Amino acid sequence: MTEPRTCSGRGLIWALIGGAVIVAAIAAIVIASLTAEQPVAKSTTTTRPTNSTTSAAASGAYVDASVKRKGWVPEPITTDRDRYTRAALAAASTFDTQKSSRSDWLAFLDTWFTPDIRYTSESDRADDMKASQLELRQAVVLPESDWNSLANEKGRVVAAVPGKITYADVPGDSTGTMKVGTADVVLTYTRSDASGNESSYNETARVSVQVLCGAGSIPTPNSAQQPGDCKVVRFISGSQEP
Repeated sequence: MTEPRTCSGRGLIWALIGGAVIVAAIAAIVIASLTAEQPVAKSTTTTRPTNSTTSAAASGAYVDASVKRKGWVPEPITTDRDRYTRAALAAASTFDTQKSSRSDWLAFLDTWFTPDIRYTSESDRADDMKASQLELRQAVVLPESDWNSLANEKGRVVAAVPGKITYADVPGDSTGTMKVGTADVVLTYTRSDASGNESSYNETARVSVQVLCGAGSIPTPNSAQQPGDCKVVRFISGSQEP
């Protein structure tokens, strides 16, 4: 009678290894099949939006462009000293007596001002700015009596700075952000006679304005201006020194 054969220990081990290899191969095939069925995700890079909005200063915006309807020059929002100085010099002599009162026009010009950064105390800065606004009324703009005379003739004035602006340093300003710009301002007066016929003529005035373009300038409240944008520190009549 023949005895059944039994596997030796070595044969059993190889049998187990072979079975494991087969199982692993099957598993690999299944995994590959499942992977092939999944859509390949596209590589995407999410870029966070940057603050690329063009600033008001760069876009040629104004504090309030609607003031043109009153016959005034709108204050530009800019860090460009020459552009701002040219506008400020024109604003101090541009008005329409039929579209606004003198007091309203002067109150508008007050909004162009910022304190002089050479003063360290807030109270001194406030006092100096008030003095500069008073100087504007007393030594720079058209006197009230002349305004009234022009108003009787339904008059208006449009000022422009067609020529070069010369700049001077401000004494005691270590920052270099304040300059005094001086130029010849051409004023075009327009008047109406009793029959309503208009006539115009030009006058030229030498005017200076001290402008701050840099740290320390205070924006007009509720406007798009930012600290550092150009602002008026002082209007100066041509015969005076900064």
